[in-house]
Amino acid sequence: MATLQNIRNRAGILVAVIIGLALLAFILGDMLNSGRSLLRPSQMEIAKIDGESVQYPDFQKRVDELTEVYKMNTQRSQLDENAYAQLREQTWQTLLHEIIMGKVFDELGITVTGDELFDLIQGNDPHPIVKQLFTNPQTGQVDKSAILQFLKSLEGNATPQQKAYWLYIEGQIKQDRIQSKYNALVSKGLYTTKEEVKKSLAEKNHQVNIQYVGLNYSSVGDSAVTVSEKDLKAYYEAHKDDYKQESTRKIEYVTFEVTASAADDAATKKWIEDNRDDFAKAEDNAQYVNANSDTPFDEGYWKKEELSPALGEWAFNSPVGSVYGPYLENNAYKMAKVDQFKMLPDSVEASHILISPQTVGSAQRAKELIDSIKTVIERGGSFAEMAQKYSDDKGSAVKGGDLGWFKRNQMVKEFEEAAFSGEVNKLYIAATRYGYHLIKPTKKGKESNQVRIAILSRNIEPSSQTYQNIYSEASKFAGENADFKSFEKAITDRKLNKKYASMMESDLTVNGMESSRALVRAAFQADKGDILVNNEGSPIFEFGNQFVIAALTGITEAGIAPLEEVKAQVDLAVRKEKKAEVLAQKLKDAASNDLTTLAQKVNSEVKEASNVNFTMFSVPGLGMEPAVVGTATSIAQGKISDPVKGNNGVYVLKAVSTNEGTDTDSEAERMKLSQSLAYRASYQAFEAQKKIVEVVDKRAKFY
Repeated sequence: MATLQNIRNRAGILVAVIIGLALLAFILGDMLNSGRSLLRPSQMEIAKIDGESVQYPDFQKRVDELTEVYKMNTQRSQLDENAYAQLREQTWQTLLHEIIMGKVFDELGITVTGDELFDLIQGNDPHPIVKQLFTNPQTGQVDKSAILQFLKSLEGNATPQQKAYWLYIEGQIKQDRIQSKYNALVSKGLYTTKEEVKKSLAEKNHQVNIQYVGLNYSSVGDSAVTVSEKDLKAYYEAHKDDYKQESTRKIEYVTFEVTASAADDAATKKWIEDNRDDFAKAEDNAQYVNANSDTPFDEGYWKKEELSPALGEWAFNSPVGSVYGPYLENNAYKMAKVDQFKMLPDSVEASHILISPQTVGSAQRAKELIDSIKTVIERGGSFAEMAQKYSDDKGSAVKGGDLGWFKRNQMVKEFEEAAFSGEVNKLYIAATRYGYHLIKPTKKGKESNQVRIAILSRNIEPSSQTYQNIYSEASKFAGENADFKSFEKAITDRKLNKKYASMMESDLTVNGMESSRALVRAAFQADKGDILVNNEGSPIFEFGNQFVIAALTGITEAGIAPLEEVKAQVDLAVRKEKKAEVLAQKLKDAASNDLTTLAQKVNSEVKEASNVNFTMFSVPGLGMEPAVVGTATSIAQGKISDPVKGNNGVYVLKAVSTNEGTDTDSEAERMKLSQSLAYRASYQAFEAQKKIVEVVDKRAKFY
């Protein structure tokens, strides 16, 4: 019977759910501190989509539901803020699609009936999600009895969370089928005409070999053209859409880094020294290290030359149980203990079979499959055949899983331990970050004496007292500089490192600072010149190992940027146009029926580009020059073009010769164009619908 555990383990293709969970207390606290009433629906509105108000509690409920689905699917209980943010985005995109396309589906009468849903789950050709969940790995066939037993179990002892999980799956199946029906309707309305096929073949077949003379815009100095205020205004008015901007904020800030003090260093060293006796007496070194050290026990073995000179000399001249240290390494105090010596080979020849969780849907499924493969081989099956059929390491799979010879530290630790410590021609399973491996050592090189060392390590980190000291320093700075003027002066007087940042309202972090979304929200709730405050009303933000104090220095609202703000960009564009006119006139004045003569007159040279056709995005040697492509494919053979104003310069072209391709398969071309139309229909239809509705997104006020 398919259990919910198995379904969770095999639900890799169900949802591209990436999750998150916002803290309600954080949201409520922010609103209360802002003095706003939570009883007014307008204050809890997180979005308005096509006139439909979306309230924060409803949106958050959906986020929470997806969170639970994800946790059940991945068996994870803790999620980081990045995962939460991605889930909120997933929820938002799903909501947009449901509201916008839901109205379209209703108008068209597209739905999934109860009988249809039954057939999608229990019929002869179930939905791909059901196939993924209930396919028997031994037979490769959908197990209908497992489906029925599972559905019956939902009526009995299933928990509310498990029932909600299955309802979510049903919802995904319904939405996918509705969308498929809509896509089919749109696709059927698209038709590729004979004329389109003929034109496409002609454009693809017609290739031109050209010669050209070009003059780059950089050859004209800025002082050679005059740009007036009138020119700038005229260009700006004609190209306003090029200067659309998002709402942004600029801040200046200082950080107070929390780093370990001399006292923290001394305390860390003392801790190591105080634990020397217990470490020396420990019988199970791995257990002791894993319980007490900042780094886990290393199962690997080392040759003398692979260790540091001091550690290697000590280890290979000391008996098992000897203790060395403390010593300082990589910002940590460490103590070493000889755990074990073993004769091991320098290299190993081995074969393996890799099963990746991403391929089969989950880690549990990968483990089950590798166990099954191991059993088959132990009962006489061919390792090479199983590798060719199942292994996700395609490079070795074609060779029957053979990896050849490899030395120490060429493989991940777990793989290496199994290969080097295992017996020749025996099978071993190892779990690594790539998945589950079935490993068979086939030959071993010359053995040498190697040592395994237990390392007790304690990182040198700031103590709570150090945090308090740095916080007090930051607090003193904030208290003495509560306005922007004093903030600026104090930074200068104390020679602090002032930092700058620009951000959009949707940004999750500022300049890479850990979990710094709160600073973004504060910036968009402040006025220019304000010292930013966090949700508790404090000017001190804490991100990772630093305290941050910031001031808002600039505000840019969404819309068309004013001319004054983009004047430099407009000036560059106008100068480019004027330079194009100068160069075009220079080429006209030097006009000749011979490109070599023309090139000499303008102090340039004749260059060539071959096989230029209308479907190209760039010209060999020139880059992105669509105007050159269009001209090259339209002028007659032997003709010289007028000056062509391109992206990087002005060009005169000559069509030297043409090559007409031989592709006349109109049916293949029609199918290609039709497939392209169908593919576009699957995503452009939604984008088109989204453009004609009003979407007001207020998520940044809540998260």
